[in-house]
Amino acid sequence: MQSVASIDNWPVPTAAAAVVRADGGVVGRHGPGDHAFALASVTKPLAAYAVLVAFEEGAVELDEPAGPEGSTVRHLLAHTSGLAFDEHRATSAPGTRRLYSNAGFEVLGEHLAKATGIPFAEYLRQGVLEPLGMRATRLEGGQSPAKDGVSTVDDLVRFAAELQAPRLLDPRTVAEAMSVVHPGLAGVLPGYGHQKPNDWGLGFEIRDGKSPHWTGAGSSPRTFGHFGQSGTFLWVDPDAGAACVALTDRAFGPWAVEVWPPFTDAVLAELRG
Repeated sequence: MQSVASIDNWPVPTAAAAVVRADGGVVGRHGPGDHAFALASVTKPLAAYAVLVAFEEGAVELDEPAGPEGSTVRHLLAHTSGLAFDEHRATSAPGTRRLYSNAGFEVLGEHLAKATGIPFAEYLRQGVLEPLGMRATRLEGGQSPAKDGVSTVDDLVRFAAELQAPRLLDPRTVAEAMSVVHPGLAGVLPGYGHQKPNDWGLGFEIRDGKSPHWTGAGSSPRTFGHFGQSGTFLWVDPDAGAACVALTDRAFGPWAVEVWPPFTDAVLAELRG
C-alpha cells in the first residue's frame, strides 16, 4: 500500500506501520517490523485484554469492587473510577466523569495480581502475549500496565487480528469492550482537549464523533483503539474491515496531530479503492 509507505515522510527517526484486514491478512507493511518501540499508552489495550481474559476465566468480575470506594473493575477499564491522571487519589465519584487515568490501570494491575496470585506482567504474558505469538512484547521499567509496554509492528499485527476475529475471548466479550461504557460523559482526551461526549469502552477509546481526533475524518464512528505519548497508535475500524498499527520513536506532539489523520484517511481510501 502506497499510503503506508508515506511514513517515510514523517518527521521521526524511525517508524514502522502495517494494515491488517479482518481476516488477519496483512495488506500493507512498511518499516522495520521487528524494531522494538516503547508503546506508552498503547500498552492499555493489551492490559485491558488481559483483564478480560481473567474475567472469562472467572478470576475477576467486571462489577466487583476495585479502586476507590464505589468503583469497580469496569469503572477502572473505562476511565470512570474517579482516580486522577497519575495519582492514586480520587477526584470525583465513580461513574460521573471521564477522567483518563494511568493510576486506574495501575490499580487494575494490582487488583488482577492479587486476584490471581500472578504478577500482572506474567499474567499478561501467559494470557495474551504467548497465545498470540507476541514474543517481542513485554512490560519494562516500572512495569506499569498503563504505559510500560514495549512491542513491534510484527507483534501488534497479531493483536490487531485478534481484536477483529477473537480467538482468546468470546466475541461477545470483545463486542462489550468496544461498546460505550457510561454514555454521555464528558472529559479530556489527552492531546486533543475537552470532548463531549468522551466515549470509551473497556480499555479502548471509541471515536464516535470526537473532533479533533487522532484518527481520520473518514474513520467510522465505530473506530476504536488507542494512541500513545511515545508517538504510537493502533486503531480498528469495523466498517472498513481493517486495523492499522503505527509505531515511532518520537514523542507525540504537533507533528503527530498534523500527519496522523491524513495518513489514516489515505489508508482508508486505498482500502476502499
